[in-house]
Amino acid sequence: MRFTKMHGAGNDFILIETNNGKRDWSKLAIAMCHRRFGIGSDGLILVMPSKKADVRMRMFNPDGSEAEACGNGTRCLVKYAAEEGLIDARARELTIETLGGLLRAKLGRKGSRITEIKIGMGKPRFKPDEIPVTIAPESRGVVYIKSMLGFPVNVDGTELTLNLVSMGNPHAVYFTNEPVNNFPLAQIGPKVEHHSVFPRRTNFEVARVLSRSQIEVRVWERGAGETLACGTGACAVGVAAQLHGFTDKRIDINLPGGTLSVEWDGINDVFLSGPAETVFTGEWLK
Repeated sequence: MRFTKMHGAGNDFILIETNNGKRDWSKLAIAMCHRRFGIGSDGLILVMPSKKADVRMRMFNPDGSEAEACGNGTRCLVKYAAEEGLIDARARELTIETLGGLLRAKLGRKGSRITEIKIGMGKPRFKPDEIPVTIAPESRGVVYIKSMLGFPVNVDGTELTLNLVSMGNPHAVYFTNEPVNNFPLAQIGPKVEHHSVFPRRTNFEVARVLSRSQIEVRVWERGAGETLACGTGACAVGVAAQLHGFTDKRIDINLPGGTLSVEWDGINDVFLSGPAETVFTGEWLK
């Protein structure tokens, strides 16, 4: 089985081109993503044919769970599709079918070289059943965005005020005034991910606003642990920061693996830009 290893700002993936939807891809993801006994990655991405888009994407976490969306992985898939001839060599736009919905990508080109990949990650969602998050029965009905921007969660006796948003997958953003490297993410991250209020678990971001256009972030990803970058997480942080009035409409999200750019007009789709690089190709023999 041939594979391609790629990364976006250090968030790395194994890409396999296939039309086999029946294989136990969850089991294979656990084996291939292992950092010691496999190839090593933050996820396994299937590049598949689609009846409703230019290409279909399925993404499996290292624990075998399937993710609804993945911003860095989507950019890697777009670059792969373009370079492997799965789309027209002159195409500047394409659509991607994902479990979280249909995404649109814009390609910047200079001759045959792809210089930029910008992904429309869809509109942020704030309804409890879209995130999803469990709320008290008396709070059900019309839920305003503000209630998702100050959601209290108790973790080991400490109350964290989280900002909840779905970017096709669930995110909980915590803003701090301290450098994000000081935050005990390895201890708190898994407890937030598996907290009882999140029926499908959640991704967790710790963010510190540096200026109107700069935020530093660390991410604990659902099913993967701490990663060097997270595209949908960057979008969630950018959305939450704007709604609080912390930042402007275009923001650079500085993560351990590099910088991702997020743009949002406050109404429509969130756009994500950043690097996508091919590392190597190979064959999986097991």
